[in-house]
Amino acid sequence: MTGTARKFSFDTLLVHGGSEPGPGGATTVPIVQSSSFAHKTAEELEDIFRGRKLGQVYTRVGNPTTESLEKRLALLDGGIAAIATASGMAAITTAVLAIVRSGDEILASSSLFGGTFSLFRDTLSNYGIKTAFVNPTDLAAVRGAINERTRLIFVETIGNPKMDVPDIHELSAIAGEAGVPLMVDATVTTPYLARGADLRADIVVHSTSKFINGTGSTIGGAIVDLGRFNWQSGKYPHFAPFFSKYRGFAFTARVRKLMHKDFGACPAPMNSFLLSEGIETLALRMERHCANALGLARFLKGHARVGWVNYPGLEDSPCHGVAKRLYGGRFGGVLTFGLADKAEAFRFINGLVLARNLANIGDAKTLVIHPASTICSDFGPEEKGLMGVKEEMVRVSVGIETIDDIIEDFDTALNNL
Repeated sequence: MTGTARKFSFDTLLVHGGSEPGPGGATTVPIVQSSSFAHKTAEELEDIFRGRKLGQVYTRVGNPTTESLEKRLALLDGGIAAIATASGMAAITTAVLAIVRSGDEILASSSLFGGTFSLFRDTLSNYGIKTAFVNPTDLAAVRGAINERTRLIFVETIGNPKMDVPDIHELSAIAGEAGVPLMVDATVTTPYLARGADLRADIVVHSTSKFINGTGSTIGGAIVDLGRFNWQSGKYPHFAPFFSKYRGFAFTARVRKLMHKDFGACPAPMNSFLLSEGIETLALRMERHCANALGLARFLKGHARVGWVNYPGLEDSPCHGVAKRLYGGRFGGVLTFGLADKAEAFRFINGLVLARNLANIGDAKTLVIHPASTICSDFGPEEKGLMGVKEEMVRVSVGIETIDDIIEDFDTALNNL
């Protein structure tokens, strides 16, 4: 499959992309549970270390099970290469620090996942890297926030949990004019709703723990290099040795041979195997996630106890048009809604039977959480306001159960408030 020139459809690539029959004709990806790999001669191992020959050396840097997953992820996003990491946050941290250095600035969406917001605002600032947060749907504000120190624009395809949808195509054009790369976190949409190449991003990151895995069984992340950005720019002199040797693969080479190797945030082979198994059903699951989320959003919108519903699939959402154009009439499996206050949100969550109360999205099961008191609890009112987090908000990751059962569970909990 990996060597054929035939162009397969997305759904077929989910099942076959990046994989070949294993030992004895095994049809699942073999789990190569080894820390390191032996080679016959000293010369051969030297050639691998110097990049003159391909080969496995140490699982912290590369592993056959992980390599198969990486090939599939690159194919799905239309990228030239992918690097799997231990988590979604590891993917973001590794990719960002491959680009920016002390004194540089990042221009980031203000409506980011809490962990990413904390990374940019708190951790990176300790190392002299400043982040300017801006409303990603306000293109004029984005243009106005770029300065001579800006080295990266970072956004999410659908903000979590704000559910805003920036126009990635327009942001790509703005990034191109400024001569900086656009990095997109596509965790909520996955390549099924839109490939990174079609979004015109330069780099895509995923928390593969979520919809790509689909079972809540493992943690992982991925960095996909779309091969679009010119790293020869004078803004990125630290890429010069990598560009001279690896040309269009300069970003992947810098990440793989420096950041990924030195940080050591690699996935375990077993986790790569579980992610490879989960990804095969991504198309089927995302269709159900999206359909169920739209059905639940419409139900909640009509319920007397619900103050508001935020889901880009609703036609009155201010992001509906952009989301429809970018994501082909599918709007993801996550939504938020508001009740009277925090206390009522807690009573609602405690009254659910089917939905699980936990800090994750993208599971086959329906999941709920109160963001303000949990994943965003470390932020003050100003930061929560930027992220669109309200005290009365409940976030829902809508699962693949029968929609009637999901609605009945929510209806019962709402009517018992």
